[in-house]
Amino acid sequence: MAEESGPTLRRAFERAVAYRERAAAVPPRPTASLAELRGLFDIGLPAEGRDGVEIIETLADAGEQGLIGITSPQFFGWVMGASHPVGVAAEFLAAAWGQNAATYQTAPAAAVAEEIASDWLLELLDLPRQSSVGFTTGATMASFICLSAARTDVLFKAGWDLEEEGLTSAPEVHVFLGEEAHATIHSGLRYLGFGERQKIQIVVDDQGRMCPDDLERKLMTKRGPKIVIAQAGHINSGAFDPLPAIAKLAQVHEAWLHVDGAFGLWVRSVPAMAGLCAGAEAADSWSTDGHKWLQVPYDSGFAIVKNEIAHKRAMDTSASYITASADDGRSPSQFGPELSRRARGFAVWATIQALGRRGIEEMLIRHTQCAKHLRDFLANEPGIEVLNEVVINQVAVGFGEEDEPDIFRDDHVRRVIDEIWQENTSYVGGATWKGRGILRVSTISRTTEIADIEQLGSSIIRAWRRVRGRE
Repeated sequence: MAEESGPTLRRAFERAVAYRERAAAVPPRPTASLAELRGLFDIGLPAEGRDGVEIIETLADAGEQGLIGITSPQFFGWVMGASHPVGVAAEFLAAAWGQNAATYQTAPAAAVAEEIASDWLLELLDLPRQSSVGFTTGATMASFICLSAARTDVLFKAGWDLEEEGLTSAPEVHVFLGEEAHATIHSGLRYLGFGERQKIQIVVDDQGRMCPDDLERKLMTKRGPKIVIAQAGHINSGAFDPLPAIAKLAQVHEAWLHVDGAFGLWVRSVPAMAGLCAGAEAADSWSTDGHKWLQVPYDSGFAIVKNEIAHKRAMDTSASYITASADDGRSPSQFGPELSRRARGFAVWATIQALGRRGIEEMLIRHTQCAKHLRDFLANEPGIEVLNEVVINQVAVGFGEEDEPDIFRDDHVRRVIDEIWQENTSYVGGATWKGRGILRVSTISRTTEIADIEQLGSSIIRAWRRVRGRE
């Protein structure tokens, strides 16, 4: 039976447009409880299929009550971009086209969109132009891909063919990373078979930056294959590891250098800010997100590897039914672990076109100005302390007096966040940094302006005064 798709697609589009047009006014936290959401979604398994328009209405009515306001200018909870509307529209097309972006032959247009977008990404980030780019779900998988290439390559250079011999008797690979490396780096290493014994943690300073002197000492204590993982944009402070010094040490010790730049790597696209990430170009691989500062819809990340052969050696999937010809273009499955996936390149291509180089620069500069404005806005309120050097979009806020026990100051953070959540005009979250609870503010939404920061700052101060007034 022929399926009439037009009315269903149009209604979904209409509901999506209506939501985005009022996104700034939508409460940043869900309006329905967990029990209420379960009741809205648990409507029973139908014996017969339902009308498409009716399904979309039911889904939208239920879903909109349980959304987090990530697309709102008042979202500061995590480093999550606001999904540029042009990218969202491109995702509509990608879903409607129904392409499986595995190889050139399964999706020629998707493969070419990725190829061209890869060139633009390398130009924007000012990374070696011969590098290969894998389009994946986010920085977590991007780091996994890059570190997989690193593991394979350093073993290959040590005379061990991982594909032929496997890991069981392979030379031990040591991985050097900062004490405050992001949790997803540890996850990726675990997925790749690295245990705590292979991880050599490097001392960091008060902003979470790796100390090159300690790295040098520890590199000298280990023989054999080595991987060094540096960080561009600390998740709490926004700080950057001293990449020129780290790159020089990696070169001297013949170690593969990977840069985890989930959001910080994007400063390289801004001439006025690029110095923060100077030296990153000397690395062997880089991981970054598209759904953070590029504002591509979820899920989008990029695994960038300087040596394309090493990238393919780690990731390429071969089978007799996966055919290719001399005239084919890029095959995406050579650069990531997925053989079946959506066509991510269309939204990346469209979002870069929508923002342009100047739009990306303006956004990063504005977000940094917003973070510094919040620091200054809170500066004169007794009992509030900004704990980091604000260099990009991250602000780490503590509460309480210096002589208070940490347990009390941590409780202040929890209570302030609860108060802000009750107000439900801004979304913030908490974290623990250097053993102390913090309210962490991430300015990342494409539409956030100084006025939104002042609204957030006022909400923080009101919440803190209420908490303090009840003591």
